[in-house]
Parts: sequence; C-alpha cells; structure tokens
Amino acid sequence: MMVLRRLLRKRWVLGVVFGLSLIYFLTSTLKQEERTIRDRTLLEARDPDHRIPWKVRFNLGNSSRQITQCRNSIQGKALLTDELGYVCERKDLLINGCCNVNAPSTRQYICKSCLANGCCSIYEYCVSCCLQPDKQLLLERFLNRAADGFRNLFTAVEDHFELCLAKCRTSSQSVQHENTYRNPQAKYCYGESPPELLPV
Repeated sequence: MMVLRRLLRKRWVLGVVFGLSLIYFLTSTLKQEERTIRDRTLLEARDPDHRIPWKVRFNLGNSSRQITQCRNSIQGKALLTDELGYVCERKDLLINGCCNVNAPSTRQYICKSCLANGCCSIYEYCVSCCLQPDKQLLLERFLNRAADGFRNLFTAVEDHFELCLAKCRTSSQSVQHENTYRNPQAKYCYGESPPELLPV
C-alpha cells in the first residue's frame, strides 16, 4: 500500500496516466465523429425526392384479399389506432394487429377529440384523423417546410401511417418553456400550427 502511494506521487507515473487518459479520450472522440459523419452521409445519400406512399396497400372494408398483418399505435392503454385509420379498444384488437371493424366501438378516421387546428387531446384520435386521405396535402406541405432538424427525423418515415405516428407525438411545438404544454387539453398535433397558448 505504501509502495503504491509513493509510486503515484512520482511525476512520470502521473504523466503516463494522464497520457493514456488523453489517448483514450481522443480515440473515443474520433470514433464518435466518424459515426456522426457516417450517419450524416447516410441521410444525405437518401433520395432527396423521397416520396411517402400515401395509399394504404389493403382495404379491410371492401377487399376480398386476406390481410396478413397491421401495424398499430401499440402504446395506448385503452385505445389503439391501426394503419388503416381505425380506432378500437385494446380488447378489440385482432391477432394480426388490426382493429376488429365489426366491434361496435371501432371507428375509422375519427377526429373525436381534435380541434380545427389539428390538435387533439387523445393520441389515437390524432393518428386516426391524420390518416384521413384528405390530410395528404397538409402533410406534404409540412414535410416541404420542415426545418432541417425535423427533416432528419421525417426522412426515416416510410409511409403515411409512420408520418402520422411521428407527427402526433408531443413535440417541441406543443410545449412552452420546455416544461408546460401550450394547451394541456390538445397536445397531440398533426396540423401545421402549434396548439393555441392557453392563459395560465
């Protein structure tokens, strides 16, 4: 123990420890920079005219084709939205991930808790409302005007459903001072403008 203390007091030992620490720091920083450059290159290499497929490939109501799988909003405690725009109770979700369209409470393209500006109080209704075919123009305008920071996020979006999932999540537009909602009753937005600021 005494030998270790004496050894650590010597300047050359401290210099070696410092030198090794500096080398470790520099290699870690360079590796991180390489990853950042690679990720940025992948984003830039992506087709700049990347188009979102707006049409859903299958239609549950009018198709005789068998549906194999649906994606859905997953996170809802009581409600879910599938990629066809149906909102259903969790108990009415089929094994393939689609809402059971024959369940009495299942509705398609429902905007039940949404305001005229496209902000809703319930996430699943926001996604369903956003999936309405007539919202395509609004969403395309948003994508064309998206700031660079948002553009990186939305280039990963592959289709209309993924765009609505991402757009309806609470974003920085829904909050003020980074810790309070602009409108706690309508914090999930697919529209172009942020929720109205409610007086405190």
